[in-house]
Amino acid sequence: MPESLMPPVGTHSPPIELVGRSAAIAKVHEFLRRAASLDGGVLIAAEDGCAVDSVVVELHARGRYASGPFVAVDCAADGAFLDRLLFGTASGDGFDLEAVAPSSRIAHARGGFLFLRQVTELPAGIQARLARIARDGEVRIDGVTVETGFRLVAGALPGVDADVDARRLRADLYRRLSAIRIDLPPLRDRQEDVPELATRLLEDLCTERRLAPRRFAQPALALVGGLSWPGNLRELRDVIERVLTLVSADVIELEHLLPALRLQRGAETFTPAGSLREARRRFERDYIASVLQHHGWQMADAAQTLGIQRPNLYRKARQLGIPLTRAAE
Repeated sequence: MPESLMPPVGTHSPPIELVGRSAAIAKVHEFLRRAASLDGGVLIAAEDGCAVDSVVVELHARGRYASGPFVAVDCAADGAFLDRLLFGTASGDGFDLEAVAPSSRIAHARGGFLFLRQVTELPAGIQARLARIARDGEVRIDGVTVETGFRLVAGALPGVDADVDARRLRADLYRRLSAIRIDLPPLRDRQEDVPELATRLLEDLCTERRLAPRRFAQPALALVGGLSWPGNLRELRDVIERVLTLVSADVIELEHLLPALRLQRGAETFTPAGSLREARRRFERDYIASVLQHHGWQMADAAQTLGIQRPNLYRKARQLGIPLTRAAE
């Protein structure tokens, strides 16, 4: 859907994007707390696959606009359609203020939030009208001047500054939108949060599908936490959904994850060779070696990531033929 109107949402636990204890997500929580206590535009910059909408809904629920409407508009929609959606078919009446129709999303958002998804996709003409409305804080509806009274919030990719420099996004609109800017970290910058995120996603998806509760085995959770997830939360969710479709076991093991990961990252060629036991041994060897390399061959740190004791890691490395002498290289 190109747009949506959502009722105020009260949250008793943080939305999925805000789950975790890393320094990166703690910084987001602090900016969110500040934004909820202030007025002015908010820009949320995030890579594709991050759950920006859930963060905006959380911001709406925390602030003084919580009892007002939440109106979301997808700015990647057709330009003519967007113009009608945002402003309606009202015509100017000789005033300097922008005129909007009572049925417009601008009118519907009064007293609440107007959330612009992918704001850099807005056509130039619509950007100009929104910039004037943000500047004036007033519009004309059926010939009457009224305050807009909404909070303007926008989502954009992290490279939004380059869009401003290249004049794809108006500088004056950007200033109004970014009175407060929140940068959501990609999962690769908060990898310590990924096991907790995966556990929460698994719980949520089981509830959504009315399935009995399931859990990850520790090796499976270690694998999930060791990947970079270029598609961010969306990719992680897709993999877990795929596992739930393929597997009915109460405990999700390492071998349950591997087919879902290969389907999700299906660009690389896979040639079956040997038994499942041999394939698992090869995978364990490659994965443990990658974790060791990631931690600079520090056994204690690697063991913590893998969820095993350090003596067990030494023993496993010897069994798999991983030369620990690489630590001295």
